[in-house]
Amino acid sequence: MSSVSAPRLGGPRAYVVWIAAVLAYASAVLQRTTMGVAGLDATERFGASAPIVSTFVVVQLLVYALAQVPAGLLLDRYGSRVTLTAGAVLMAAGQLLLAHADTVTVAILARVVVGAGDALTFSSAIRLVPAWFPAARVPILTQLTGILGQVGQIASAVPFVMILSLHGWTPAFTASAGVAACGALLALLLVRATPPGMRRPTVKQDLRRIPLVLGRILRHPATQLGFFTHLTSGFPGIVFSMMWGFPYLTAGERLPLPVASGVMTVLVIAGIVSGPVIGALTQRHPLRRSTLVLLIIATILVPLIALVLWPGPAPMWLLIVLVAGLAIGGPGSNVGFDFPRTDLARHRLGTATGVVIMGGFVGGLVAILVIGLVLDALRPDGAYDLEAFRIAFAVQIPLILAGITGMLVSRRNLRRRMAARGQVVPPWREVFRNGRWRRI
Repeated sequence: MSSVSAPRLGGPRAYVVWIAAVLAYASAVLQRTTMGVAGLDATERFGASAPIVSTFVVVQLLVYALAQVPAGLLLDRYGSRVTLTAGAVLMAAGQLLLAHADTVTVAILARVVVGAGDALTFSSAIRLVPAWFPAARVPILTQLTGILGQVGQIASAVPFVMILSLHGWTPAFTASAGVAACGALLALLLVRATPPGMRRPTVKQDLRRIPLVLGRILRHPATQLGFFTHLTSGFPGIVFSMMWGFPYLTAGERLPLPVASGVMTVLVIAGIVSGPVIGALTQRHPLRRSTLVLLIIATILVPLIALVLWPGPAPMWLLIVLVAGLAIGGPGSNVGFDFPRTDLARHRLGTATGVVIMGGFVGGLVAILVIGLVLDALRPDGAYDLEAFRIAFAVQIPLILAGITGMLVSRRNLRRRMAARGQVVPPWREVFRNGRWRRI
């Protein structure tokens, strides 16, 4: 009887739900990154300087980051179907408003709406994975959710840019709004929070207790490690994809538009290729997840330093190495969701996931804003060149180092808590001496 009413986890219905969630998230990534590739067009349309245009993205990211905890609370209360649908509807409305905006004020309001809708999407999508699939598949499918969603970035770098260049601002953003509306319809028709016959864990929020509950989640070292993991590994890619990557390639490195679009596409393809590998390594070596992330961060930090110090235009190989590191950083940041998943109560995962997501996007909005201020200070006339971009990009280095410090401190605290319950992470010298490195 139970086998009829409650299908086994990971069956065909689970993949239908998951694919619908991935498509809704891919649509969200498209809406999120359209302003990054349309930044120079925005300066002409609104007659605004680069710092003002970067404010569009900064405000969007600020709303996205600040809305994560409320979005997590809503997710814990109502489930993924409701929050995915609501998020897509908000993004469609925001992009439609932006399509017809002719003042900076209206454009900023539009990006606020897009940011609010975006905030509801990714945490809702990955919440479905442990609900519909067995635990052994969760790390890989979580990675695939994040990586396949980045197809939306290809859509913004190629077809959206094509529509923008051929037909102009309003048709391009109207088409983007149509994609978001399709995402809302898919979520409404296909997504369910849990398999039939399985009760969804819900939380009846007592408003008076929310600060207490939130405080407990924030103080947990697994949440903190997830936050700093997402921040350090994720924010450089957010900066590059959402705002300054395309202008850097075209105005700084003077790459032709098709070549710059190709480089941005590499950002997505490399992430898609590396995501399942990182997911498999996370699953196979759960006690070394943070070490894996630190190695990934090195693939970002080393080429970034080389790019800042390189004399003259960077060779294409260095640009590809940098973009590949940024791409791998996306799956690396997704490892951050695994720490709360394995250490916090299931009915609090929505809120904890929201806190983790805040990491990369808080770092991203800070870096985007500071880079814009540095560029404006160096080139007040808006004639940005390679030297200005390199100086501005250097501000990311201390933020990465601060994030690494946060990871190391929170990891130490989490391992102390793990040791108190009998789960000890052996030092590397003991691992290799005893030949146990394949199992941890």
